[in-house]
Amino acid sequence: MSLPSGVERRAIDGRERLATRGEPVYGEPVADGWRAWDPGRSKLAAMLERGLDVGLAPGATVLYLGAAAGTTVSHVADVAGPVYAVEFAARPVRDLVRVAEGRRNVVPLYADARDPERYAHVVEAGVDLLVQDVATRGQAAVAAANRRFLAGDGRLALAVKARSEDVTAAPTAVFDRVVDELAADFEVLETASREPDHRDHLAVVARPRR
Repeated sequence: MSLPSGVERRAIDGRERLATRGEPVYGEPVADGWRAWDPGRSKLAAMLERGLDVGLAPGATVLYLGAAAGTTVSHVADVAGPVYAVEFAARPVRDLVRVAEGRRNVVPLYADARDPERYAHVVEAGVDLLVQDVATRGQAAVAAANRRFLAGDGRLALAVKARSEDVTAAPTAVFDRVVDELAADFEVLETASREPDHRDHLAVVARPRR
């Protein structure tokens, strides 16, 4: 399985694990400057474990929707260039700001991903990677609203949360519906189940339609 440059498999705590090189943030295991990146805690890491080409690369510009406390953002920042990290909840934003203090390429944004006008004056055009991990209905609509920031050859790495979209429907039916809705604005390149790391989640990699 090929990994993005800057992400490696390293022997940490007696087993081979995904890792990025940087200062530790949240008590993660570290060996020789490499920080373990746990797929059970990070949906983006789970995508990489499954061999999906999400478009993460050295120097890439990233817009991360649903940044939470910055756990995954910190690993992305170890690899990428500017990382615009959007989070709606006040409590995790405080932790996200602390992550940004240690990584100068992270720009924390206290905003709602459903309303990109709130951060359009900050986020530069031509983003290489749009990561979306938001717990809300209308997840395809959120992706469509933020498509404006993506470069023509950029990538969307979307974590579809079935229970956030529709708690009454079967997850497979929710996934099919969201992927169909995405098709209006994106060409879906790859999909993969998140089991067993993340129950009732689907990983989607797509690129904007021209």
